[in-house]
Amino acid sequence: MPFAPPGSLLKAVNLLIWVFSARMRLSTCLWQAPVICKRSDSGSKRKRKVFRLDNKSWNEIVRMFPQPHFLQTWEWGEIKQKYGWEKDFKVWHDGDGNVIAAAMILMRSARFLKGLVNLRILYIPRGPLFVNMEASTRKVVLDDLQEYARTKKAVFIKMDPEIIIYEGMPGEADEGTNQAGIAFQEDLKKRKWFFSSDQIQFRNTVVINLEPPEEDLLAAMKQKTRYNIRLAERRGVSIRQAHPADFSLLYDMYLETSLRDGFIIREREYYLDVWELFTSHAMAQAFIAEAEGEAVAGLFLFFVGKQAWYFYGMSTDRYKEKMPNYLLQWEAMRFAKNRGVISYDLWGAPDAFEPSDRLWGVFRFKQGLGGTVQRTIGAWDYSPRKFLYFLYQQVLPKILGFTRKQRRKAMSGEMS
Repeated sequence: MPFAPPGSLLKAVNLLIWVFSARMRLSTCLWQAPVICKRSDSGSKRKRKVFRLDNKSWNEIVRMFPQPHFLQTWEWGEIKQKYGWEKDFKVWHDGDGNVIAAAMILMRSARFLKGLVNLRILYIPRGPLFVNMEASTRKVVLDDLQEYARTKKAVFIKMDPEIIIYEGMPGEADEGTNQAGIAFQEDLKKRKWFFSSDQIQFRNTVVINLEPPEEDLLAAMKQKTRYNIRLAERRGVSIRQAHPADFSLLYDMYLETSLRDGFIIREREYYLDVWELFTSHAMAQAFIAEAEGEAVAGLFLFFVGKQAWYFYGMSTDRYKEKMPNYLLQWEAMRFAKNRGVISYDLWGAPDAFEPSDRLWGVFRFKQGLGGTVQRTIGAWDYSPRKFLYFLYQQVLPKILGFTRKQRRKAMSGEMS
């Protein structure tokens, strides 16, 4: 085992090491591939209809929500399944059979002591999805998820739905409050969900409304951002759409970016799998900025319905004076707008909106592009097995430190 502290908790801690490694890699009915069900009431009789569940039918459900997310798509589940997770599906209906909420649930499990101990962790990335945030909807969804976690005997279930509680910068005059989001957060507290110390996705972000004309989008940017876009054009920076043959090059730039900026990324194969799968289904598009004939920056956009996410960004230190990243973002925004996208998520903003936050520099860049800060409830955990969850919380920082150190060494080796 990579980490085995002394003492009587040794065995329990070793089991929890697996838990972290898994992380690295109304009416309701449970939908399980390949068969899904829908229940509806007709008088005193309950009818059951059976449908086939595949990427098309599930993604149609995801797209019907006001705020769908690509981390809830069938394709994201396929990627996670390849890397050791299972995927399950839950859909909630009202009394008329209309969908009111849905969730793709990822599950990782392992057996110990010849099958006597079975540990599971559950995760709903950027879900559940809600049509509305009425109290009755919130209640049935949380009731079912808690029961699901108990039935699966999970150490915990984690959710990080994109439920906004505030819009705008803290303390600013135009800061807005979403009372439905606040109410949902209070529901979680009352039900003994815990604000997670392990926030897998960014809690906050910046979103640009692409509905206005291009000239209005430019006018909404900071003056320096507009200047740098034009500067990049004058200095000969060009932007092109990338193809699968470029993906290894994009990974090389992403690796360089991670080492320069001090964050950990996965192995090459993982990213190539993600990029190739989503691109092949027309759910992602990569772009490359070139200066003097050399690739110097890139980004990946992901699409669901009329929403886009700038999820991966990469750059080199070459020709930075030509401001390639500014033109790169602008051309990606134009591409998304022409595709019919109205919401462009820049994916990531600080937890604390102050210069000491590690995301402050990139946040200032995103701020310059215009858009609105959105602050969500973040990730929350519910644990039916609180002792194991407590141990997980105590051991996690040590495991994080060890695994990050090992991965950083491997990343440095890739660059050499």
